[in-house]
Amino acid sequence: MQYTARNFEHLIGMQGFSDTLLRNHFTLYQGYVTNTNKLTDAIVALHKDGKTGPEYAELRRRYGWEWNGMRLHEYYFENLGGAGKGGPGTDFVARVSQAWGSFENWQKEFTTIGTMRGIGWVVLYLDTLTGALFNAWITEHDGGHPVGAKPIVVMDVFEHAFMTDYGLKRADYVQAFWNNVDWATVQARL
Repeated sequence: MQYTARNFEHLIGMQGFSDTLLRNHFTLYQGYVTNTNKLTDAIVALHKDGKTGPEYAELRRRYGWEWNGMRLHEYYFENLGGAGKGGPGTDFVARVSQAWGSFENWQKEFTTIGTMRGIGWVVLYLDTLTGALFNAWITEHDGGHPVGAKPIVVMDVFEHAFMTDYGLKRADYVQAFWNNVDWATVQARL
C-alpha cells in the first residue's frame, strides 16, 4: 500500500499559527508519508528476497515510527481549523463531563498534560471496548499508544508545532490550539 500526503493547505491563515509554521509542519508530515512509503517498498523487497534478518527487523521497527508520525499528524491537522466556531457539541460535552465532572475539568487536564515538559502528543482516547474516555501522553510516535483506543482529540507538542511562533511559551501555543479546534470533527470521531 502506498500512501498519499493529504492536503491541509486550508489551514493556512489560521489565527495563532503563522503560515511559516504551518508550511514547515506540512513538510514534516509529508516526510513521514514519504518515509512510510519507502519503508513499505524496502520491507516488501527484502521479504520477497527472503532477507528477513537484522536489516528487515530494523526496518519493521522503524515502520511504526514513520506510520504513526504520518497518522498522528493527520488526526492533528484534521481537528484544527474550527476558528472557535460552534464550540464543542452537546454529546461531546456530555461524554467528557461524565468522565471528568465537566468539560472545563477535562480541558484543564488535557491542557496540563500539553504543557508538561517533554516532547510528544496529547491525545483524548476512546476505549473502543468500554466506551470510556481518557487523556494520554505519548512521548514517541511508535510507543505508548493504548491498544484498542481511538484518538478523538490530538495535539502535537513536539517543538516543531510551536517554537517558530511561540518560542518556549508552550502554554500560549496550547491556547492557540484550543482557539482553533474543529469541534465538528471531534464530535464525529466519537
